[in-house]
Amino acid sequence: MKKWWTIYRDTSFMLKMSIGFIAGIIIGLIVGPSIAVIEPLGTIFLNLLQLIVVPIILLTLIGALNNIRPSSLGKIGLKIFVYYILTTAIATFVGLVIASWISPGINLSLPDESVSVPDQPSITDVILNIFPSNIFQAFIDSNILAIVFVALVIGFILSYMAESEDTLTAERGDMVFKLVGALEDVTFRFLNGVLQYAPIGILALIATTVGEQSFSTLGALGKLIIAVYGSVFVQILFVYASLLLLFHIKPFQFLKKIHLPISTAFFTQSSTGTLPITLKSADIPEINESVGRFTLPIGATVNMDGAAIRLGASVVFAANIIGLDLSFTTLLGIVVTATLISIGTAGVPGAGIVALSVVLTQFDLPMEAVALVAGIDVILGMAATACNVTGDMVGAAIVSQSENKKKNVQAK
Repeated sequence: MKKWWTIYRDTSFMLKMSIGFIAGIIIGLIVGPSIAVIEPLGTIFLNLLQLIVVPIILLTLIGALNNIRPSSLGKIGLKIFVYYILTTAIATFVGLVIASWISPGINLSLPDESVSVPDQPSITDVILNIFPSNIFQAFIDSNILAIVFVALVIGFILSYMAESEDTLTAERGDMVFKLVGALEDVTFRFLNGVLQYAPIGILALIATTVGEQSFSTLGALGKLIIAVYGSVFVQILFVYASLLLLFHIKPFQFLKKIHLPISTAFFTQSSTGTLPITLKSADIPEINESVGRFTLPIGATVNMDGAAIRLGASVVFAANIIGLDLSFTTLLGIVVTATLISIGTAGVPGAGIVALSVVLTQFDLPMEAVALVAGIDVILGMAATACNVTGDMVGAAIVSQSENKKKNVQAK
């Protein structure tokens, strides 16, 4: 038994993930809907990832601020948020253009039943939600924005304490940072154990999805799937690649180095759930450690280029169903709205349905279209989440390169 465990443990993670994915498809097609009996195995995997999301975000953000001088935090934050807004707007535009070309909703009819969509909180509620009245409740609710806020505040305070001229204050700041580093090490060791279970969880998730939906469902909405996957392809291989080249980073080599978080995001459909693996994979020359640990947790929450692509394509899909031609003004409004909505979309499975309902309501498009999109939400979510995580890594890389360039100029 120990021999088999050693072989399994030492086998390439990507090979194990690929085997799990392929086996899941085959088993799902053979068994059909009754394969749902193994769904708990996939849920366990997602739960384990979600279990360490909160400590990962809290500890890595606090730890990151230990390696960044307080004077440079504002500049890094400004750079990354400009990047997020710019790439999300471009992603929405790409999704709209490609979907308009493919026309995914032609010859489809609205379903008789409607989908129950959770209420979308107001902008005021979203802002207030960032400032928790009870930090422990924020942890229980996995309120990521609130946790990011608390982590940044604690990190800022400790960073200033560590640089204090008062010896006792500086020592206390350093002591807390060392404790955070130790807890961070424990968390990543726990993550290594979760990754050993990942192929089993992936097999269960994929088998359940294929078994319940089958290829007949995929065929009926194939054009929308093509539109979203095609848009993600353009976003990664043209938009992101161009930005990487602009900062003298070789795109294909970079994408090869970050294939693990991309594939994990594709399989799990969770940007925040993939965050521990994203942070671990950021240990590459193109990404400065402190910049990566500062920007990646924020990106997992607010940078949703894939969600923006899915929104843009789904709006065109809904308009096609009712035979509505979208004007240039409407398309521009969709870009702005989808950009803002996707930035506020939580990086977890199923959140795209909520965001889509908001955009459809905003532009008086049929809400019943949500029911059609919900049928393939899992398939669309795979590509969208992979795009989200790729965008996070690219953002961390170009901000790191800009900071390195500035340091080199100052050194001269």
